[in-house]
Amino acid sequence: MIDARVKFRHLQTFVEVARQKSVMKAAELLHVSQPAVTKTIRELEEVLGVAVFEREGRGIRITRYGEVFFRHAGAALTALRQGLDSVSQERSGNGPLIRIGALPTVSTRIMPHAVALFLKEETGARLKIITGENAVLLEQLRVGDLDLVVGRLAAPDKMTGFSFEHLYSEQVVFAVRTGHPLIAGRQSIFAHLGDYPVLMPTRDSIIRPFVERFLIANGIASLPNQIETVSAAFGRTFVRSSDAVWIISNGVVATDIEDGLLAALPIDTSETRGPVGLTVRTDAIQSLPLSILMQAIREAAGVAMANG
Repeated sequence: MIDARVKFRHLQTFVEVARQKSVMKAAELLHVSQPAVTKTIRELEEVLGVAVFEREGRGIRITRYGEVFFRHAGAALTALRQGLDSVSQERSGNGPLIRIGALPTVSTRIMPHAVALFLKEETGARLKIITGENAVLLEQLRVGDLDLVVGRLAAPDKMTGFSFEHLYSEQVVFAVRTGHPLIAGRQSIFAHLGDYPVLMPTRDSIIRPFVERFLIANGIASLPNQIETVSAAFGRTFVRSSDAVWIISNGVVATDIEDGLLAALPIDTSETRGPVGLTVRTDAIQSLPLSILMQAIREAAGVAMANG
């Protein structure tokens, strides 16, 4: 039996606090006061008989019991949202909406071809593609704001409740403008890398640990002119108009390198390779349009890999 004391507002508030790790931020997003959020969480804890959050320094963190409840609360909200969407779509005559989270590497190299293949199937479904950092996209997938994430495999502790299908492996490259001084080979790349601005993946990005380990292994503990970004548009424009070095997943710049707009420094980065694939919730029911889209992504990835 479902305890009648658990209301929609309890689930919504709990999930938002868990996502934001902050009562203040959750209150802002839910457009309610902080005391109201705190009161709702306390009511939920009274029903469950356990604490779902606990203080950590100046902030809060979710408890072990909260982690368990979070998985089910997120699934419940997702099911309700899908039900509401289905009724809305039926009334309006619109097709279902498929929400995809894609890392920049697949947004550039895989998704355009995959979407073209998907549209040929004429499913009537609408697509919404969001690009962002892996951690953010997985959190949106967990609470049902996304139906699918296409990107690198996350760390094991981040994959609870998810299933991953490997499509291919990818490594990072050090991209520069054509004619860059480091290409000529007259300078040691790692000895002089700090002489130039370096675009690094942000600390929350999935490839950041790979990049940091690679740099340390090659004698670089820090970079004096470091710019953190996950913006492909900024990186592409800045590198082409300067002597900056862009450390980025190969897929983001593969076409630029093939077209001669950028070049890859002659560095063996094979140790930064990591699996790229499809991540979905294990408890999610896949619609036919989503299954068709996933197959289109598989085919597009196969073509991309075949073409190098």
